[in-house]
Amino acid sequence: MLIVQRREAITMTKNLVIFWAAVLIAGCASQRTVSAPPTNAAGDQDQVSAMPTQGGKFVKLKLGMTLSEVSALIGGGDDQNHYPTGKGWIPFYFGSDTQRIEILYRGEGCLVFTGGNQFGGGSNELIRIENDPKGRCFKSES
Repeated sequence: MLIVQRREAITMTKNLVIFWAAVLIAGCASQRTVSAPPTNAAGDQDQVSAMPTQGGKFVKLKLGMTLSEVSALIGGGDDQNHYPTGKGWIPFYFGSDTQRIEILYRGEGCLVFTGGNQFGGGSNELIRIENDPKGRCFKSES
């Protein structure tokens, strides 16, 4: 009787291991496909909204500049917002885009920078220029 119970327990354990292995494999195999943002001729993602105003500060900017380069070139903004991205929840993501920094320049628009990684490292790279003189692009935490 004891031998039969032990065999049933081993069989049940094997079945549970196989079941959970199948669940993990199925979970890893399913992927969502998301359409990529439009790209320009060089293959880079185009993240500049509208044309900057003539003689405005944003005319001098290029995507990929650091926050310190932008501040040295056009000065500091009028308001700033800091928020996390979903990439902070990816277990082995060590890139510099787990946070975002959004800076409002009144009369010009908003600039969005990567805010670094969860360990405090990473550069603050300009990834989006939103030309919006009315400032509707700024998402305040009110």
